[in-house]
Amino acid sequence: MSRNREDPDGILVYNGKPEGTVMKTNEILAEDGLRLHYDEYGTGSRVILSAQVGFYPKGLQQSLAAQGYHVYCLTLRGFAPSGYVTEDYGAGWYDRFADDVICLADALSIDRFFYMGASHGAGVGWHLALRHPERVAAFVAAVPGPHSLAEGAMSYRQMLLQGIISAPPPFDPPVEDDAAREARRRERETWLKGLPEADPREKQVDYGRPLMGLGSEEKLREALKSIRTPVLILGGTEDPISTPALMTRTAECLPHCKLVMYSNCGHNIDTDLVEELAEEADRFLTQAEKNGKWYQEVKA
Repeated sequence: MSRNREDPDGILVYNGKPEGTVMKTNEILAEDGLRLHYDEYGTGSRVILSAQVGFYPKGLQQSLAAQGYHVYCLTLRGFAPSGYVTEDYGAGWYDRFADDVICLADALSIDRFFYMGASHGAGVGWHLALRHPERVAAFVAAVPGPHSLAEGAMSYRQMLLQGIISAPPPFDPPVEDDAAREARRRERETWLKGLPEADPREKQVDYGRPLMGLGSEEKLREALKSIRTPVLILGGTEDPISTPALMTRTAECLPHCKLVMYSNCGHNIDTDLVEELAEEADRFLTQAEKNGKWYQEVKA
């Protein structure tokens, strides 16, 4: 989608329609007219897009902005402050999420960009890399799975809401000899407890698991093997959701992948070891930007 003109009120118009409209309140209209909210961090031409249910204000995205990246954080459709959704997209949720990211990029006149996502946000990245490979220059995937389709398709979030499981498995191991990390975890827990109760329309959303439309683990692996985008996988050895086995399987499938795993770390590593992951991501993105590789140039 390309920009055709700008209307007298300053709203960006595409192909004669206000799709992907940029509003003054950091919102756009998706192609189906749904309101999508995004937050912006940093400045400059090195753009990172990220899409998740919500964003911790002191996470990896904000740390990358401090490293000199221009970061846009898009709240997924169906979750406040984006518009609510009453339709069930079935196996198409993540395709919708990915297309919304492209809608944001189009609205901001961004041709190619880096994508960064954690957990379900990384799930959006897999769909982006498959549906819009020409737009994604590189992908930073924190605790990305994707889940084996042999394990089912329901998200952990929905299993909790429906009472199928009483509690999620412990996401993070105890911290060993690091008071600052412990304090950081307590601060995040306090922030989470202070969030308002979710709207009932949010609670009914079950976006499932990434790539579940493929139907089998075999087809999922084949899809991963087709991704040519450079990918950095960041994870922890004690993650019960995106397990080391899952991340290793994914790295084995991807032809252009770097896998970095940390001991004594779990599923919330992107808000736990923020400085470390931002430095690793910056090194990877700088290299991918330079020559499209996931490793340093080999000297002849």
